[in-house]
Amino acid sequence: MNIGIIGFGRIGRNLLRLGYDDPQLNFVGVSDLADPEALFYLLHHDTVYGPVNTDAYLKDHYIHFGNQKVRILPGSLPGQLPWDALGADIIIDCTGRIWPRVELEKYLEAGTKRIIVTTPPEDPVDRIVVMGLNDNEISIEDKIVSPSSSTTQVLALMANILDKEYGLEKAMMTTVHAYTSDQPLADSVRSDLRRSRSAVKNIIPNQTRSPQLVESILPHLKGKIEGIAFNVPIPDGSCVDLTTQLKRLPTVDEMNAKMKEISEGPLKNIIGYTEDPIVSSDVVGDSRSMVFDSQATMIAAGKLLKTISWYDDGYGYSQRILELVKAYGNLEATS
Repeated sequence: MNIGIIGFGRIGRNLLRLGYDDPQLNFVGVSDLADPEALFYLLHHDTVYGPVNTDAYLKDHYIHFGNQKVRILPGSLPGQLPWDALGADIIIDCTGRIWPRVELEKYLEAGTKRIIVTTPPEDPVDRIVVMGLNDNEISIEDKIVSPSSSTTQVLALMANILDKEYGLEKAMMTTVHAYTSDQPLADSVRSDLRRSRSAVKNIIPNQTRSPQLVESILPHLKGKIEGIAFNVPIPDGSCVDLTTQLKRLPTVDEMNAKMKEISEGPLKNIIGYTEDPIVSSDVVGDSRSMVFDSQATMIAAGKLLKTISWYDDGYGYSQRILELVKAYGNLEATS
C-alpha cells in the first residue's frame, strides 16, 4: 500500500516509526507546513519515545528512514497536492482538524483511492472502524473512513464486552487523558475557557465525543453511555474509568477472569491484561489499544461495576491505523 500522510505531528510521526519496516507499507509522501529540517528533527528525536532505532537522514526534501524514502511536500489542505502523481493508494489525514465531508472528498478528486481521517469528523463518513470490534465489516466501497479515536477504541471494546457478557444498561465514562499539543503551556486566551489554562499546571475537564462515536458503531447502545475527559499534566499514558450498570452483575473475580481470557485469545494484540499495580508511564510505547487493570476492578453497593483500562493515547492508536490500512489493502487484493 502506497501511503501519503497529511500533517506530520505526533500521530503522523508514530505511523512512520511503527510502519517503516513493514513490507506491506510504502510511505510515498508527507505533507506539512513546517520546514523539512524541523519535521525530520522531531521524527528522529522524540521526548516521549526516545530516538529512532534505525538509520535515518534528510536529503533533498526526502526523509530516508530505514528502507523508506519519503517525499516531504508543502501544504496541509485537502486537494492541494496531486497525490496520484506519487501513486498514493491511501491518504491518512493527521492534521487534527475536523473537516467537512466536502473537503475530504477533495483527496479523492486528487487521485487517491481512500482517505483515513484521524480526527473523527462531524459529518457522516462511510465507516467508523474500531479494530477488534467491527473491522470485519469493512467494504471495498468505503472511501472516507475514521478509526474513531484512542479513547473511543477503549470505550467501544469495553462496552461491547460488557454488553455481550452481562447486558449493558447504563455507562458513565471518565477518561483521564494526557495533555495534547493544542493545549497551552501557560494560560492563554482561547474560546474554550477551561482549555485556555496551562496544561502542565492543571487538571482540565474536557468534552469527549467518544460516547457518541461508540453509539454510532453500536447503535443498540444509543442513549446508554455518557462521559467526560480530564486532561492531566503528563505527556503520555491515559486511562478509561468506566462505571456500568449491568443486567447481570459479575463478581470482581469473574470480571477479571473474563478479561484475562479475552486478552489471551484472538484479540491479544489489541486487548491486554495485567495483575501488576501499574501506573500511566507503564503503558507508554504499548501498541495495544488497551490494558485492563485487574487490581482496579470494583463493585459498589452490589449494583455498579467499575473497571479501569490503560492505553498509550498515541502509539496504540497509530498501530491500529496501520492495521486498518493493511486490512483495506488485503480487501482490495482479494476483490
